Amino acid sequence: MKKVLIANRGEIARRVIRTLNKMDIASVAIYSDADANAPHVLEADEAVYIGKSPSSESYLKQDEILKVCKDLGVDGIHPGYGFLSENAEFARKAEKAGITFIGPSAEAMEIMGDKLSAKNAVKEYNVPLVPGVDRAITDTNEAKEIAEKIGYPVLIKASAGGGGKGMRLVESSDEIEEQMRMAQNEARSSFGDDACFVEKFVTKPRHIEIQVFADKMGNTVYLFERECSVQRRHQKVVEEAPSAILTEELRKKMGEAAVNVCKACDYVGAGTVEFLVDANMDFFFLEMNTRLQVEHPVTEEITGLDLVEWQIRVARGEELPKKQEELSINGHAIEIRVYAEDTLNGFTPDIGTLDRYRVPSGRSVRVDDGFVEGMEIPIYYDPMIAKLVVWGHDRKSAIKRSIIAIDNYQISGIKTTLDFGKYVLKHPAFISGDFDTNFVKHYFQDPTIMYEAMEEEEDALVHGINQIWDDILETKKEEFASREISSGWRRERS
Repeated sequence: MKKVLIANRGEIARRVIRTLNKMDIASVAIYSDADANAPHVLEADEAVYIGKSPSSESYLKQDEILKVCKDLGVDGIHPGYGFLSENAEFARKAEKAGITFIGPSAEAMEIMGDKLSAKNAVKEYNVPLVPGVDRAITDTNEAKEIAEKIGYPVLIKASAGGGGKGMRLVESSDEIEEQMRMAQNEARSSFGDDACFVEKFVTKPRHIEIQVFADKMGNTVYLFERECSVQRRHQKVVEEAPSAILTEELRKKMGEAAVNVCKACDYVGAGTVEFLVDANMDFFFLEMNTRLQVEHPVTEEITGLDLVEWQIRVARGEELPKKQEELSINGHAIEIRVYAEDTLNGFTPDIGTLDRYRVPSGRSVRVDDGFVEGMEIPIYYDPMIAKLVVWGHDRKSAIKRSIIAIDNYQISGIKTTLDFGKYVLKHPAFISGDFDTNFVKHYFQDPTIMYEAMEEEEDALVHGINQIWDDILETKKEEFASREISSGWRRERS
């Protein structure tokens, strides 16, 4: 593999380019009107304009991307995450064109891309499943019968869904008809498929995922877990590795279950198996993401591995660089997603210009971003600016270092989720490890509490500084009063 096109943009495109440079592989970037001056365009060996700003007219144009590959002699495509990364049709087209798709097979994507087919595949391997049905439900009366059988509350979920779309919580039979209709409508508009299913709602759910890797020779390993329970709109905001609650025994069980999920679909490449862990520490298969995750850096930080390099090596037919017994956890890592969002207004996107943009630095600090000072945050794509990743010898030091890094991150011109990230890190529930996916619901229903806490912190800081100065001045006065001064410089009092 001598030349790879990155079918993506922003920070993940830059991330892939860094590894390609390290491996001495030429890189090709594509860009839209909105990204004409983006860092990933300037850092690639070659860059090609792909279309207008909307993703449907640029980053999702499969045939145009493949034509660029053919024209430039590209022999590999890295899809990153989002856009075409889990598009089975695109993977097939690439392979048909003689271009290596750096990811799993189209067949594996199709099996795991549909929640119902994924459930059917993994149950053959005794992977724990949330109580419910593994077939599409369209009749409200049938949904009621199922809900009564498994017990309320239940979740109605879109089969082809993701990112919380087509998902509704139902707490009683009076709600199920309306919530079923809403879930189907949202699923139809988002995915073109209104198939839904019903499953038990897990109380106090922790969202814990296992990073897996498999090669073409049948070797599969798990690279431990990531805790992703702090979410807004069912999307992750703060992630860490390892989880604060997993024992070695549970970690091994979940890792082996994740490996079995890979076997269920003949998986090859990087993937993430997502589980829900309930209050009793029982875990249940949720879904599999057949791509590199946004939060992969925390796994890299605790394992010392380059997961993009592993992806490329596996795609070109090499064995996995390490066996399971050679893998271990070193320290603790936390990732704060820095979104251009207004946390006081329901985490709504805040589009504008990065008037000031300075990133923190240090041996334990890593920032994966896609912007530089003066750039505008485009309205056409996900509003994530960067990922702030911090490593520590243990969880306590990782939290402390993360707070310091947030304080040293300078952004003006737009509102961001940095303050929310700091609020999470300083919250007693997060520090203790006693939290779940309802963190925002339980502790952030009134967002003004975050700013009140910040004001109290600033007042305490100012008070502390004033107290320090008072102490210094008092000490100096005492020193001056007791100091012996030579008679030549002493003015005698009359």
